[in-house]
Amino acid sequence: MPEVIGVSFNDVAKSYWFDPAGYDPPYNSKVLVETVRGEELGTVRIPKREVPEDEIQYPLKRILRMADNVDLAHVRENAAMAEQALKICWQSVHHLELPMRLLKAEYCFDASQVTIFFSAEGRVDFRELVKEVASQLHCKVQLHQVGARDQAKVVGGVGPCGKGLCCATFLTDFAAISMKMAKDQSLFLNPVKFSGLCGKLMCCLRYEHDLYVDAKNNLPDVGAEVSTPRGVGTVESLNVIKNEVSVLIRDTKVCLAFPVADIRVLAPARCEACPRCGKEDPMMEDEGVSLDDSEDIA
Repeated sequence: MPEVIGVSFNDVAKSYWFDPAGYDPPYNSKVLVETVRGEELGTVRIPKREVPEDEIQYPLKRILRMADNVDLAHVRENAAMAEQALKICWQSVHHLELPMRLLKAEYCFDASQVTIFFSAEGRVDFRELVKEVASQLHCKVQLHQVGARDQAKVVGGVGPCGKGLCCATFLTDFAAISMKMAKDQSLFLNPVKFSGLCGKLMCCLRYEHDLYVDAKNNLPDVGAEVSTPRGVGTVESLNVIKNEVSVLIRDTKVCLAFPVADIRVLAPARCEACPRCGKEDPMMEDEGVSLDDSEDIA
């Protein structure tokens, strides 16, 4: 298997595989790598290792050299230039009265191109904006529209849990989230309660989803007729964490909780007529264009 090194280009971003080219940089070190945009400075997130061929996207770009103090100073200069470029772009946006919100600007390592990320409600014709900004910055200008989740990733904030947003602190990519995940976890089915600062369903709905799905395979469905030590009844609710089943006893009309080992299913739950029965909830996230995926620089 070939040896590769994982390099990322942002603090919270996915890593791309690169050919070590004789180098063995330690974790979190800075390196200059070859990309489709030319030289770029990245951070080593995965030290040298062997990976299967099918995990590598060819042609494999290579590490050019270890970054030195001059390179780091150059990157700081680029960051200052990016802030100025964002201000200039804001002025042009207001002048052209475009319905868009600028998020961040990034210069490539040699400062020959600046990429500006923005969000908007719909499609925006920014051709005149590009011409106006390029004439002031005297370099190539590219604009990329991103979705609401990427906007939250850039802006940051504090979630309902009181901690920093997952997307801004450790999530390197976005997985699709649906209300079915909330249903599988027996949560109150209200999209408003599970919407993050981005207005989309919260990413944390996925974290424990697989655990609940696996656990429910050993539990009867709600509505099933079961036999218990206190008599026959109907399953009213499930407690996946405790592995318990709440059963409404037919004779006494009392709802009691039993360990799943103490009950036996007599008849499966009766399926009510529903046009969405057994189907995935259609309320899925609108991913938009990811900051990491809008340009495959590796």
